[in-house]
Amino acid sequence: MFGKVKKILGIEGVKLELIVPDKVSREAGIVTGAVKLTSLSDNNLIESIQLKLVEKYSRGRGESKLINEYIMGTLLKKENITISKNDILEIPFELEFVYIKSEMDKMGESNFIASGLVGLAKKARGVHSDYKLIAEANIKGTTLHPFDSKPINLV
Repeated sequence: MFGKVKKILGIEGVKLELIVPDKVSREAGIVTGAVKLTSLSDNNLIESIQLKLVEKYSRGRGESKLINEYIMGTLLKKENITISKNDILEIPFELEFVYIKSEMDKMGESNFIASGLVGLAKKARGVHSDYKLIAEANIKGTTLHPFDSKPINLV
């Protein structure tokens, strides 16, 4: 009885870990890496793995601070892989994404003088973006699916 409950909740089931580089090129528009899967129980069927790159864009300070999240790219890998106890699987991936420059960034790249002013304006308004890669595996028969999230440094 307790074993069935653990399986439904995904406890002692499949664990997921993202393996990605520390720095990713904005211009390349591709994140390459691998999803590492391990299991503590037998006969787990991995139906799919979803990856997405998310930008967390914040601006303002204090009570007037605004935060938005934008999905820059997604990838759905339909796998149907069976993983057993103590197995370790690494599934490689290439996630394409679109990096969109703001109007301020475009203006800052147009000439040397504008770049300093744009940087100063962004700092004064508290403009900042963080990027993260999120992976989630869909395991047959479980309600809580394993996931992982890693920060990505776009350069």
